[in-house]
Amino acid sequence: MVTRTRHQAGTLVARLEERGAAAILATAIELVRAPRKGLDDAIEELVSGGFAWVLFTSRAGVETVFARLLRRELDPHAIRAELAAVGEGTARALREAGVEPSLVPETFTTYALSRAMPRGAGRVLLPRADIASGELEAAIAAKGWTPVRIDAYRTKLSRRLPVEAARALRAGRVDAITFTSASTVDGFVRMLSSWTSPATPWPKVVCIGPVTARTARDRGLDVAGVARPHTIEGLIAALERVLGPPGRGKEVR
Repeated sequence: MVTRTRHQAGTLVARLEERGAAAILATAIELVRAPRKGLDDAIEELVSGGFAWVLFTSRAGVETVFARLLRRELDPHAIRAELAAVGEGTARALREAGVEPSLVPETFTTYALSRAMPRGAGRVLLPRADIASGELEAAIAAKGWTPVRIDAYRTKLSRRLPVEAARALRAGRVDAITFTSASTVDGFVRMLSSWTSPATPWPKVVCIGPVTARTARDRGLDVAGVARPHTIEGLIAALERVLGPPGRGKEVR
């Protein structure tokens, strides 16, 4: 079961199907627009040298910022700041936009990103989801930087399980549920609150990274596996560690 947004789920679904799995989409969150004024003001500062760094913690953040740049007819190369990406997926989004990140941590977490940031002074822009925690900002502030956070997008939690997903869970046809962010955990738990037929046994829970896994455990879920590295490919490898690789009598459905 895939809990990502419909926009983001395609890659994971395709990789699962390539490995012989049947993927069921149970979208747990939706990304919606945040007010644009704060973002547009920040972009003006980006091209005028008002920030020393921009820290991107998601592909969605990259896509939002660069879409606004293009909307304002500004060249991405006009950004006068160093760019950092939390992981390879986010770095790939920057490269697709035509720019190369200056910093990508070896471990793809916001904690690793804060550790990889050098000490310094100056303003750092963080275009993030509205519900993201403030731990990254606190960590870079401790290194001497002045964090400036803006909402690049907002996260809306889903209310109900899709009919197909509910039927699959009820019938015991789901071997594993994948979570790719803390918000997908929260959205899925919210959807379960309106569902009265828990599956027995419950599917294995596999998370993309430690923050997502911690949230899952805090919400009462038993985490069977965590991706290493914290990427889509790492998530699939974690699924195979938990369920067994294709051809061993297990199938992710």
